[in-house]
Amino acid sequence: MIEILKASMEHSKEDGYIGHVEFKIEGHEHPYEITLQSTKGKNDWSYALHFLRESGKEEDIEAVEELLEEDEHFDLLVNAARETLAK
Repeated sequence: MIEILKASMEHSKEDGYIGHVEFKIEGHEHPYEITLQSTKGKNDWSYALHFLRESGKEEDIEAVEELLEEDEHFDLLVNAARETLAK
C-alpha cells in the first residue's frame, strides 16, 4: 500500500530529529512527502504532509492523513527515515 521512494533523517542538538520521506500510495495519482520532527526521537513526532512535486486532489491528501492516524502506517514512515540516521 505504501511504497517508500526516498528517506533521510538528521539529528542536531538544536532541532532534534528531522526526517523526510518521499512515498507513493497505491491507487493515488501523485506521490507525497512527509517531513517529520521530534525533539527526543521517541513518540513525540510532529509532521507536515505535502504532495511531492505537484498538487493533487484534496480528497487524496485527506485520505493519506487518515491513513497516517493508524500507528502502523505512520511508524513505517518514521522507521524508514530513522534507518538512514548516521550512527
